[in-house]
Amino acid sequence: MVDQDRLRDEIGEAVLRFIAGAVLHNQAVAARVGIGASDGQVLSLLTVDGPMTAGRIATVTGLSTGSVTALLDRLERGSYIRRERDPNDRRKVLVVPAIEGRQRLAAHYEDYGTHMRAVLDERTPEELQAIAAFLKDMNDVDGFVGRAPRTDDR
Repeated sequence: MVDQDRLRDEIGEAVLRFIAGAVLHNQAVAARVGIGASDGQVLSLLTVDGPMTAGRIATVTGLSTGSVTALLDRLERGSYIRRERDPNDRRKVLVVPAIEGRQRLAAHYEDYGTHMRAVLDERTPEELQAIAAFLKDMNDVDGFVGRAPRTDDR
């Protein structure tokens, strides 16, 4: 019989190791290409979620609007993003990931992607469904990214 408490603990520890490894890898890549760690995370969000306004980036990341402006200026100077008028509301400016910047970063994640594909290739369709559902549920925490840590003892 499976000890579910032990298995949950193993999963929790594995998730923490994965997060730590991903953060450290992202920091190393950011340092290699000359951008800040937060800059790299914003690029990841733009790649996954698509174009968004600077205000939305501030909300999602928890960074101040001034910090986001400086971050976007750095990314634009490095040709990682473009600022474009929103075609649906010309008063808004969208931050759009630039293809050339994504291509420069992609080379630094190629081994990571190859490893992930190899690991996933070893899984059954049912296991893949369970993994996908787990990750979706883990990402469905409204306001989790950029939220200040709790300071009370509750």
